[in-house]
Amino acid sequence: MSSNKRQRTHKWADPVGLAEKAKSMSGFDFLNAILHGDIPQAPIAETLDFHPVSLEPGKIVFEFQPQEYHYNPIGSVHGGVISTLLDTVMGCAVQSRLPQGTAYTTLELKVNFIKALSNKSGRITAEGRIIHLGRSTALVEADLKDDNGILYAHGVSTCMIFKF
Repeated sequence: MSSNKRQRTHKWADPVGLAEKAKSMSGFDFLNAILHGDIPQAPIAETLDFHPVSLEPGKIVFEFQPQEYHYNPIGSVHGGVISTLLDTVMGCAVQSRLPQGTAYTTLELKVNFIKALSNKSGRITAEGRIIHLGRSTALVEADLKDDNGILYAHGVSTCMIFKF
């Protein structure tokens, strides 16, 4: 076993302040401000090192470069990292259609892992899309693909929509 120790340092913005900012804007405006760097992204995105690259109402794309620090003990990206990324883009797809004063939370999440991810997989994109947006629930789906269009994972989710 190698004794090479690897190290990583990262920083994040105050999540309470970020949540308060979200309450003062429509979901689309909030996400658009994150996309353009006017508002910091969520601490989980900083921790796992993924970020938004495009946004439309009901659809968002995040970018991700798998690294060793995403690995499980068997040498591939941990399913929890993949699930978190898919949950993020599905939730953001819903958020992008919500008016100010409205929020969402994930009620159910299902992920199909199609192909193992590693740091050799290259740049990966996660696209979240709304299937149905109602008054109290939303159905969404997401794909995780590489630059060649190869599918690594697919997710579906039900989100609850509520006023705050």
